[in-house]
Amino acid sequence: MPVFRSGQGNAPAWCELESFEFVELKNGESRDFDRSGRKEEFIVCRGSMMAAFNKVECTLPEGSKLDLNGGGVKRVTVRACGDALVCRLVGRWKSITSSGVFTAQTAEPPKFDTPHNYVKTTGFDNHYHDCDEYWIFFEGAATVASEGKTYQAGPGGCVATGMGWHHDVLSVKDDKPIRAIWFEGTLEGQKRVGHLWEPQHGKAKPRAKRV
Repeated sequence: MPVFRSGQGNAPAWCELESFEFVELKNGESRDFDRSGRKEEFIVCRGSMMAAFNKVECTLPEGSKLDLNGGGVKRVTVRACGDALVCRLVGRWKSITSSGVFTAQTAEPPKFDTPHNYVKTTGFDNHYHDCDEYWIFFEGAATVASEGKTYQAGPGGCVATGMGWHHDVLSVKDDKPIRAIWFEGTLEGQKRVGHLWEPQHGKAKPRAKRV
């Protein structure tokens, strides 16, 4: 599907991830977030911060996350410990298979992944999942593949790939590594976790309407 950007209503109707936003905070700066969705997750992209909710405080270092699955938390306050960048994800997922921050850079392409007919210059692998996956970019720009098409993605853009569709990072702009969030939603089908490749895991069975 085409890359979509932050904002309520911008995601396709089939997406469990309904919206996202990036928030940059200077050292000591804080921000309150009032609960707006059934499920929410905060992922720290750069730096670290403190999070406070329901009289609880916790430290969130770079790469860590805070899940708000129930209805008991109405407001979260975050305060940056040094300059920081956090991403807030809002949606209706039943569960989170995995999420975090990943990078891709110019490198020799792998030989173990699903065979493809395009040229690429990264060490990333062409794979599919038994769940929907979202890539949300915050550093660098890249050419990516999803559902057999190629797209340009950069900071603030989200590539949503439905269950069973292959996706890949073909190249990075100006040989500068990209950094992005990955977010895998509810498992379906055979409910296998992780990257799946046709030579090892069998032919993909994509959800045709999730494009």
